[in-house]
Amino acid sequence: MWIHLLVVLGLILLYRWYRQSLILDNLIDKYVFITGCDTGFGNILAKNLDRRGIRVLAACLTDKGAENLKEETSSRLQTVILDVTDSESVSSAAKWVSSIVGEQGLWGLVNNAGVSVPGSTTEWMTKADFAKVLDINLLGLVDVTLNLLPFIRRAQGRVVNIASVAGRFTACPGGYCMSKYGVESFSDSLRREMKPFGVKVCIIEPGFFNTRITNAEVLKADVKRTWESATEEVRKCYGEQYYLTSLKILEAMKPICNTKLHLVPEAIEHALSAVHPWTRYSVGWDAKLIFLPLSYFPTFILDFLLTISQPKPAQAK
Repeated sequence: MWIHLLVVLGLILLYRWYRQSLILDNLIDKYVFITGCDTGFGNILAKNLDRRGIRVLAACLTDKGAENLKEETSSRLQTVILDVTDSESVSSAAKWVSSIVGEQGLWGLVNNAGVSVPGSTTEWMTKADFAKVLDINLLGLVDVTLNLLPFIRRAQGRVVNIASVAGRFTACPGGYCMSKYGVESFSDSLRREMKPFGVKVCIIEPGFFNTRITNAEVLKADVKRTWESATEEVRKCYGEQYYLTSLKILEAMKPICNTKLHLVPEAIEHALSAVHPWTRYSVGWDAKLIFLPLSYFPTFILDFLLTISQPKPAQAK
């Protein structure tokens, strides 16, 4: 009996592998719009797609980022300056895309732009700190999607949203996890609404990768800023040792961050080019083996595991 079950399981896995290995063969000269191409995943993805002959429309935040990218790619790749938090900038970029893609439409939209800071102990932060992250990671993503969705529908294309394992459970305070939960929710509803139009919506959930999002120095600088801006009463409540231990925990993140940055762009490429893309892509060994399983644990176990190394406030009861 067990042999029969193993054979059936093997056949199912083989079928799934075969189905996911089917790649579209008509992607040459299709257009893909990517946000956040100055550095990191977006930058790598833009170069990879350009080498494949896909017409990349790369949105960069800075002129320098756009110039550097154009120097390393072919004449097919075009750039535009985009601030996803500025609706006028988003609208202008959408008009630019429309003038290029025309009736062909836009095959792919990759919402990659994102930040992790401000992100510190909740009581040290302000509403503006939360708003900054949400404005970029979630509301900016929504704004870009709404403006470009008509072109995606025209091409019966793909929307690929970069979420995170932090969109499965709250791994840290601040607006980052909140924004990624929001990306998951928005993507789910959009996927169901777009299915009748032949549009596929995919979610990428990277683990901890060695990018600016997880850069220890950037995170530590933000913790230092929020600590120093907190009231004297709040600093007294938490204590200097709590602050210093928080910095040490961030420093300890360096060794566990995955340096194989190519894994995330490769997952995005599959989402754009597969005949049957996955709905979700968990990328990185930590995402698959640690964080995804953890997200299904009972809350009390998850709380225990996430607070083992958490420093104790000076005035803790």
